[in-house]
Amino acid sequence: MSDVWGNAVKLSIFGESHGPAIGVVLDGIEPGVRLDMEEIRRQMARRAPGQRLSTPRKEADEVQILSGVRDGLTCGTSICAMIANTNTRSADYERTAALLRPSHADYTGHIKYKGFEDFRGGGHFSGRITAPIVFAGAVCQQILRERLGVVAGSHILQLYKAGEGAFEDEDLTEETLDKLSHRRIPTLRADLESQIEAIIESARMSLDSVGGIVETAFLNLPAGLGDPFFDSMESRISHLLFSVPAVKGVSFGSGFGFAKMKGSEANDPFYLDDGAVRTRSNHNGGILGGITSGMPLVFQTVIKPTASIARPQQTVNLTAMKEETLSITGRHDPCIVLRAIPVLEAMGAIAIYDAWRSDSFGLTPETSRNENG
Repeated sequence: MSDVWGNAVKLSIFGESHGPAIGVVLDGIEPGVRLDMEEIRRQMARRAPGQRLSTPRKEADEVQILSGVRDGLTCGTSICAMIANTNTRSADYERTAALLRPSHADYTGHIKYKGFEDFRGGGHFSGRITAPIVFAGAVCQQILRERLGVVAGSHILQLYKAGEGAFEDEDLTEETLDKLSHRRIPTLRADLESQIEAIIESARMSLDSVGGIVETAFLNLPAGLGDPFFDSMESRISHLLFSVPAVKGVSFGSGFGFAKMKGSEANDPFYLDDGAVRTRSNHNGGILGGITSGMPLVFQTVIKPTASIARPQQTVNLTAMKEETLSITGRHDPCIVLRAIPVLEAMGAIAIYDAWRSDSFGLTPETSRNENG
């Protein structure tokens, strides 16, 4: 089923953008984990709509946990969490139900589900469904941090024509990643924030949208997570990242930059650091042969411009079977990049936690830390 993912950890999502609620069922979470609900609310708020530079649709995105948690502790059984949809305006979509919105799933969904799909707000194809995924990711992030000391953070590598350099060694610290996760516009260069804000506002005023590239890092992962070929760590993470609406590209480490390198430039030489095996560089993004190397795990994700724009566009009326012009009305993000960042981190955390729980070699926090210093 397309709504279920995972091996040791099973993730199942449900709901539509304009339905009564959206939610997630999370299986495989170990018992006895105390959930920090304030941290979960913070992560949910990073993705929530109604913020400056985002869609004006306001949703509290308050998570209601229906099962699997008692007195703040995980029970080891399925965690079911629900988020109510409280601010829908379905009439915006009823008026243009027969018109295919360019770069949306209207046509493909109509063909796949024979016209029975819920078209309101994109239905089950909507980015709205990523809200419960952020909850699931926040749970996994807490456990990874508690058990292994794993820390995650992201920065905007590029937004439209503005950008900055990739993570350098000095950027990959727990302090820097924590700071980035608390910033509304996470950039390494302080001067880039106002430039990005101006670009997003300009896109909004011109009835258009912009996309970008996000670079994400996970620190303190043990060496040995993942498997070669079909369950490689790249495969697990990419599978989840490409499940996020608007994601159109994923790369690890130097990514497409490898095409401009020679082997002598691209290889990561090994050395010993107080008895621990490290690499002098990290072009491979902390993954070798599909398995984590103990170096920072780094990946980049391309987010396309928001497909819903108010500019006139050519389309097809499916009812009349004729070409028409469409101007999309309603409430939409001029740029989805900022709200996508916690979703990308959540997906990475879910994949990593699943790999750790699935590991057949019995890696434990103690042996992992010993093997990696």
